[in-house]
Amino acid sequence: MERRYQKQQERRPPQQQPRQPGREDAMRPRPIYIRDGYRGSGKLAGKVALITGGDSGIGRAIAVHFAREGADVAIVYLNEHDDAKETERLVRAEGQRCLLISGDVGDPDFCRHAVRSAASRLGRLDILVNNAAEQHPKDRIEDISLEQLERTFRTNFFAYFAFAKAALEHLGEGGAIINTASVTAYRGSGHLLDYSATKGAIVAFTRSLSKMLAERGIRVNGVAPGPIWTPLIPASFDAERVENFGASTPMGRAGQPAEVAPAYVFLASDDASYMTGQVLHPNGGDFVET
Repeated sequence: MERRYQKQQERRPPQQQPRQPGREDAMRPRPIYIRDGYRGSGKLAGKVALITGGDSGIGRAIAVHFAREGADVAIVYLNEHDDAKETERLVRAEGQRCLLISGDVGDPDFCRHAVRSAASRLGRLDILVNNAAEQHPKDRIEDISLEQLERTFRTNFFAYFAFAKAALEHLGEGGAIINTASVTAYRGSGHLLDYSATKGAIVAFTRSLSKMLAERGIRVNGVAPGPIWTPLIPASFDAERVENFGASTPMGRAGQPAEVAPAYVFLASDDASYMTGQVLHPNGGDFVET
């Protein structure tokens, strides 16, 4: 498996996309969303999951893995309709239902609408995956406007709060909330200051919400990926950074969404029944202070 991923890294040409959150169908090579030989075992049979940012990248990988484990999936995305339809096709190919919900997660009214739609159309809600994010590299704090800071927090953090609050009307005992943080929450980033700040907030939010909901039997955990090859990368960085993305990790390469999604399967399933307030770290070997 590692040899295959290493070859993918070596063949990646410099590239850039003009806007966020980016399109998976324009990436070369395309990300790997599920590895050959991954076999589902019914870990999520009969459950319904809502995944924000589920049209591509890590979100697509989570959706397909969840479907292979028996879950129906609602996908929230901004406006990447072609990517979303491809993810829908992949989920349905696993024999599961898939609901597409398009809108801006920075709008709390939309967050509430998305949760209500998912629970109504799919009959229930058992798992919430807060995953949507945006990032805007800047090398100087002077170049980060208050408007950008507020926008990044609305998408990356306030939306997590809004979705979690709305989901609690439907999640029962045994429910799970999984929040996507980042390695930057732990090591910082000199060119992603506002993004890293949101990810640090997500870690604290995850730990605090887990304590708040423990007595209700709802588990809250997080995943903090390292550099993963997703549409957000060519949509954020210049061609040279994209070409070398992930090379500084101990493993010497960027990860694939397929190498991250199984962490979400674990946290969503009963295999993680005694875990709450925790964060998993698929990051290519970086050691972080937790």
